[in-house]
Amino acid sequence: MMMRPRSVCLVLLALAAWLATATCAKPHNYLDPTGPKYEGGYVDPAGPGTGRRPDGPIRVVSFNIEYSKEIDKAIALLRGSAPLRDVEILLLQEMEPSGVDRIARALGMNYVYFPSNVNVMTHVDFGAAILSPWPIDDARKIVLPHAAFGTWSRRSATSAVVHRGPLRIRTVSVHLPAPAGIRDEDREDQTRLILDSVKDSADAVIVGGDFNARAPGRMFEKSGFLWLTDRLPGTSWGFGKWWSFDHVFARGLGPAADGPAAGVVESAGASDHRAVWVRVAVQNEK
Repeated sequence: MMMRPRSVCLVLLALAAWLATATCAKPHNYLDPTGPKYEGGYVDPAGPGTGRRPDGPIRVVSFNIEYSKEIDKAIALLRGSAPLRDVEILLLQEMEPSGVDRIARALGMNYVYFPSNVNVMTHVDFGAAILSPWPIDDARKIVLPHAAFGTWSRRSATSAVVHRGPLRIRTVSVHLPAPAGIRDEDREDQTRLILDSVKDSADAVIVGGDFNARAPGRMFEKSGFLWLTDRLPGTSWGFGKWWSFDHVFARGLGPAADGPAAGVVESAGASDHRAVWVRVAVQNEK
């Protein structure tokens, strides 16, 4: 089956990825749905988070920290930028284990992280994480089909339940392959598997991360999700422009009505992605 037409830039991106990795060893893909699994917690009952209350709007942030290279800058941004402070669900992509642990420690959060593979560029574990000051349990690894062209790496998504007081929020952190690393049909398969993983959940649901495309947004909308970041400016820099790749979707939660509901924050050198934030509330909450 042939690929649908794409921009020249995206085709060149795939070619560049292939040329950069064709002579390298193939990655070690972690295809076991049970692991590797990293988890930890740094919530101090006497610390700054003591005043958190399980009511009012919930701040969710998604941030692709490019190859986990600038963790100190990412921590400074998450601490210092007003729209990112007091985050209650933090979705991170392109993470390696020590970077996840350092951010969780710095922000006083619990975390769960499943790497997808050993990255062919950095030679360290590479994957998506969920962090929160609230308890996290029922962690699951969603192993996604289809290897990326050139790198032959496979991806997985990290899923877990965040307990914000009595509210259970099934949360999924996602990082799909580069724009032309897989066919459109393959990206649809990956998105469909993620949707299938939450379709029977009775909990509120947040799915967010770097989808490396806009097309998954329509699939989420057709499945009853709100596309909270649909109207935001581009979030990923490449080939001289910003691309709309990073998204957050919600079911059972809606945009907060008491102020701005979504936005982006410049990365200040922490990444080639902007950080994306949303504020949500239970849909029947006034």
